[in-house]
Amino acid sequence: MIQSFSHISDWVFDLDNTLYPSHCNLFAQMDIRITNYVMRVIDKDFDEARKWQKHYYREYGTTLRGLMDEHDINPQHYLDDVHDIDYSSILPNEELGDLIQSLPGRKHIFTNGDVPHAERTLAALGIENSFDGIFDITHADFVPKPEPGPYDKFLKNHNIDPKFAAMFEDMPRNLEIPKQKGMSTVLLVAAEKESSLREVWELDCKNGSHIDFVSDNLTEFISRILETLALLES
Repeated sequence: MIQSFSHISDWVFDLDNTLYPSHCNLFAQMDIRITNYVMRVIDKDFDEARKWQKHYYREYGTTLRGLMDEHDINPQHYLDDVHDIDYSSILPNEELGDLIQSLPGRKHIFTNGDVPHAERTLAALGIENSFDGIFDITHADFVPKPEPGPYDKFLKNHNIDPKFAAMFEDMPRNLEIPKQKGMSTVLLVAAEKESSLREVWELDCKNGSHIDFVSDNLTEFISRILETLALLES
């Protein structure tokens, strides 16, 4: 029930394919750049590099972590390269920004990307003033979700009691630790009419008990939360 958000004082949002719909295909641009980066590191052709890219992603949480552990790459060079993309496919959504700002309490971004990418994404959406802070992969010492460490560091750094926090994510496995810690969890999925570039394994456990709510429209979902909170206060 939506009224279960009445106790929430910290609202935590993933970035990519969460604050904007997956059909923007912003991640598709990054995906190609990541494959090209892997090609250069391992000196293989595109198809072989893509196999390794997906291996690193699945086994390490991010391709970056896999390349760091197995090839000792410079993480900042990688981040600068793979985020050199065109953000024009993101349509402004000032309504979403206004709704997020209206939520009671603090609003955070918790991403496996980096701050510059997050800032450019928020600017494209027109919601750059809607959040109190961004916790990125550099703050997590390049250890990605779904590893437990980044969640612990995020909660500690921002003095968040997980029992009074909600997390919005597009990756089911990234919500397992938050649920274990007592957070309310919301999974963002692509609408049926929209295409998604997700790997099949990325959607494993999307119906798991660690998922409290599922939505294909973040703007509409937050609007419903605010409407319910207003009714509870009246």
